[in-house]
Amino acid sequence: MKTAHLYLLLHVLSSASVLVHTFEPFTTTVVLGVGAALGRAIYNYLHESCDPKWIAFNATGLKADLDSKLFGQHIASRIILKAVNGFMSNDNPKKPLVLSLHGWTGTGKNFVSQLIADNIYKEGMDSSFVHVFTSELHFPHSSQFDTYKSQLQQWIKGNVTNCAHSMFIFDEMDKMHPGLIDSIKPYLDYYDKLDGVSYRKAIFIFLSNAGGESIIQTALDFWKAGRDREEIELKDLETVLSLSVFNNKKSGLWHTSLIDKNLVDFFVPFLPLEYRHIIQCAMAEMKARGLQPDQNVADQVARDLVYFPKTERVFSVKGCKTIESKLDYYT
Repeated sequence: MKTAHLYLLLHVLSSASVLVHTFEPFTTTVVLGVGAALGRAIYNYLHESCDPKWIAFNATGLKADLDSKLFGQHIASRIILKAVNGFMSNDNPKKPLVLSLHGWTGTGKNFVSQLIADNIYKEGMDSSFVHVFTSELHFPHSSQFDTYKSQLQQWIKGNVTNCAHSMFIFDEMDKMHPGLIDSIKPYLDYYDKLDGVSYRKAIFIFLSNAGGESIIQTALDFWKAGRDREEIELKDLETVLSLSVFNNKKSGLWHTSLIDKNLVDFFVPFLPLEYRHIIQCAMAEMKARGLQPDQNVADQVARDLVYFPKTERVFSVKGCKTIESKLDYYT
């Protein structure tokens, strides 16, 4: 269908160029104008632009993805869906959406960021309006702290100027220089505009292992008490999580004014995954590869992982992070 539409545009544009040599000067000007307009249409058809054709929130799609692809994260799924849905449905938000995702490796933080991008941007994570920063790649040297601050501010300002609906993902926040994230605080606050630029429609997502110990301890306490993990609620984790992140000197959010000034909209906990969730991850990965999901293979993969506490083997140490490589071995 896309090829057919493009062919039609090219055909009309070609006809317009032929007509240029046929009419009088006044008519030629009109035809040239039509040709230029068609040229812009073709360019916009092929190149991503900051408009509803390329940026349109799919609330139904996000819910379906969270329900069918994210396992063992009932708290995170509920918060993410409500937060993103509410923000994207508001034509005039008072501030950017700021989400801070916390939990051990392999629990789904990066994956959720991808699902959000996939259901907002037509190009998903490949969109030119989605920007990912990792501390070790983009901010490796503490001696360059001032330079990083300036570069980060300029990068965010430039991209939001280009497209109000920009998304910024900061991975490995627990490895980021404390205080660096404070340099973008003005962009996350309740300002109408800063230097003529409004940041209110942007989305900022922070990913961190910081606070993971608090989340794990809560999950262990529920398990030891014989309570189902689905009984864990946000209120059981949010306060202790924000405090542990704020007071963690190894966290990029250590003593940050973002927390102090309540600019983080939600601290989203990701629970440690159990054996049954690893099975679900393995089955989903097989399906994604076009393979027939095999329960026996999924069991082999799940048994091969390391769990804690050692004797009870309740929670996976690496979550679903190594599922892909394990499947390469067993399939």
